[in-house]
Amino acid sequence: MAYPKSHNPFADDDDVEESFKPKSRGFEDESDSGLTDAERKQRNLQQEVMRTAKSAMDSTYRSLSLIYESEKMGVETAEELVRQGEALKRTDKMLDNMDEDLKTSQRHITSIKSVWGGLVNYFKGKPETKPAPEEPKAYQANERLQTAMSSSREHEDKYQASHPNLRKLDTGGFGAAASMDDSSSRQNGYPQNRYLREAHQSLDNNLDEMSSGLARLKNLGLGLQSEIEDQDDSIGSLINKVDKMDLKITNTNQQIKNLK
Repeated sequence: MAYPKSHNPFADDDDVEESFKPKSRGFEDESDSGLTDAERKQRNLQQEVMRTAKSAMDSTYRSLSLIYESEKMGVETAEELVRQGEALKRTDKMLDNMDEDLKTSQRHITSIKSVWGGLVNYFKGKPETKPAPEEPKAYQANERLQTAMSSSREHEDKYQASHPNLRKLDTGGFGAAASMDDSSSRQNGYPQNRYLREAHQSLDNNLDEMSSGLARLKNLGLGLQSEIEDQDDSIGSLINKVDKMDLKITNTNQQIKNLK
């Protein structure tokens, strides 16, 4: 067995084993050298504070990402509701036109059934020309939903910037080396430690943005609720029109059969 140069052949076996143990070259051992127990405990506490700050920052970024994603889904839902409102308005207009056509058919049937009606139609001459139907106005969602959609669209770019798969966090300052470079005292409400101060400022900014995002989500939800209630009323009105139209069509068909 090869011994190190400093080996003493008369030394105990324990001393020989001790000489073969690798010397620790860890970062903590080198940085802790010369520190008192109190300083070492303070350093460990500062490192724990930095880890907690980093975890809190990551949590707020994840929360912001969820808020932006929910907001994006809310805007897409609102846009789909607007398209549905347009379809309901076109259907309502179509039912009105069908009702006018049925009234015209009813007059013709009545005139055919009556001899005097036929004579009246003969002397009446050309039927009156109907004015061209007015172009239906573009559908407009309720004002609350329009305002909420406009506000949310202004922050649409933040969805991409905050997406977990796209966002790059600058957390290089969090670690053991960052915990001892400054004093832990506070200035203007923030720690003097540069990395911890930046973490606290980022936390404050993220919390403010979370508050704004939740407020936008609330307005968007209230706008969606109002739009859904309005469209429910429109659907109820359409159902009534369809029921009346069905009765008129059935009655008209029966009158035509009786003419044969």
